[in-house]
Amino acid sequence: MSMMNAAELNRLAERYPQVLERSFWQRYRIPVSIGLLALYLVFCWWFFAIGKTLTQANWGIAGNYLADWVSYEIRPEFDIDRDGAITINYPRFDPIGPNPNPDWIATTRKTIARSAPAPSATTAPSPAAPSANSSFSFMTSPTPQAQPGTTGPDTTIARPTVVNEEVITEARVALAGSARIDIVGDRVTLVRGDQMVTLLLDPTRDTVTIEGESADWVEQRLAGGRVIAYFGSAGWIDVSSDRVRVRKRFFGWENFVFDTNSPFFGLSSGEVWQSISSGERIDPKMSNLALAWNNILYNASWQHLDVWTKLLQTIVMAFMGTLLAMLVAFPLSFIAARNITRNRPINQITKRFFDFVRSVDMLIWALFFTRAFGPGPLAGISAIFVTDTGTLGKLYSEALENIDDKQREGVKSVGAPAAAVQRFGVLPQVMPVFASQALYFWESNTRSATIIGAVGAGGIGLKLWEAMRTNSDWENVAYMVLLILIVVFLFDAISNSLRSRLMGKSRH
Repeated sequence: MSMMNAAELNRLAERYPQVLERSFWQRYRIPVSIGLLALYLVFCWWFFAIGKTLTQANWGIAGNYLADWVSYEIRPEFDIDRDGAITINYPRFDPIGPNPNPDWIATTRKTIARSAPAPSATTAPSPAAPSANSSFSFMTSPTPQAQPGTTGPDTTIARPTVVNEEVITEARVALAGSARIDIVGDRVTLVRGDQMVTLLLDPTRDTVTIEGESADWVEQRLAGGRVIAYFGSAGWIDVSSDRVRVRKRFFGWENFVFDTNSPFFGLSSGEVWQSISSGERIDPKMSNLALAWNNILYNASWQHLDVWTKLLQTIVMAFMGTLLAMLVAFPLSFIAARNITRNRPINQITKRFFDFVRSVDMLIWALFFTRAFGPGPLAGISAIFVTDTGTLGKLYSEALENIDDKQREGVKSVGAPAAAVQRFGVLPQVMPVFASQALYFWESNTRSATIIGAVGAGGIGLKLWEAMRTNSDWENVAYMVLLILIVVFLFDAISNSLRSRLMGKSRH
């Protein structure tokens, strides 16, 4: 093909200007599109105040929450008396268990003189005092009353007694590495790396004073108020005028197998196995193996049996809700499909019904059914059933409207009745699509059932929400989230495998 000269190009441009002359949009659509996208992003940054939100975000608290997912805290509390004596207490459900004596707390004991509570004062009855049976005469002088500041011979004055008692006067808490806390009387010393901060406690005025310079990891919002110091992954402390609350962090999930009430608590795996296999019975009513399994299931801290039961409820909710939706959407989709049911008003009414039930979010339906049936799995099943009926009905009807009519005509040509036409001319084309979509919704509803469970629709979602509301059991939240992820991954693999086989694409 020969090259065209300039004159020929000019004549061609005059005859077909719309072909050779590009419009403004054709020439500048790429830079205009990029400019509009940049302008939209800038608008979003301003409208949602993203910069201000990022700068004012409390990343420290967020980091603590994330750390709580994979760690736990031991919470000793040091109560400081006015005479300098220190008492160490632990919360009732602290994971350290009974008789705590951790090696990371070192104490110094001394014998000091302390005031013991005085006995109550007693007064002997005066002989001159009239008894109930004695007669009173106006000629008899009454018993003289004791004058203020004087004491009768039969009055015993209560005086406090002083006793010598061995108490804790110094305590050192080793957090991690060089991080530590020294408590000596009314002075608390915080050490983190090469930084040291000293706090002076005054229980009389109920104040805490930072002596000298502070540090960025020490926080005191009000002058004289309590002080909170953060030691990173090692933990944090809360200091008031008469108490030091320590939160030492440990990696892992505490007491995951046996809680502090179990006879197997604190034993190594070898010791537990030896007790189960050859040890004497701890409980005469059951074997040690049954006792150990019972202690695991009814672990008060982790509640394994309850969590697994709620997870099973979630799976059943998703399965039953999807199954019922599929069974109801299947016949309704034939009514909604225009090429199957040739009645436009009936088609439109059925399709608008699908639009209505699926336009209301599943969470809203869950709230509605929770009010109707009360909290429980029935509300969750109903919410999934109603929502998925609309969605599956729409998808099924669209699949029916896109079938190949040649198969239907072929079945009709042999004189088959209407039911046989649908059975042999329609179902073979759409059943793999129907089953594939139902399997996908079953897998998706396993996740959705967790969300609707948080509003009272039963399942593990409600238990997950309860654990999050306490704001202290984030390791339990991580445990349940991990179980949900495992179930979702497992069902996703099963669903994908079944869909591939139904669509004729089985994996080799």
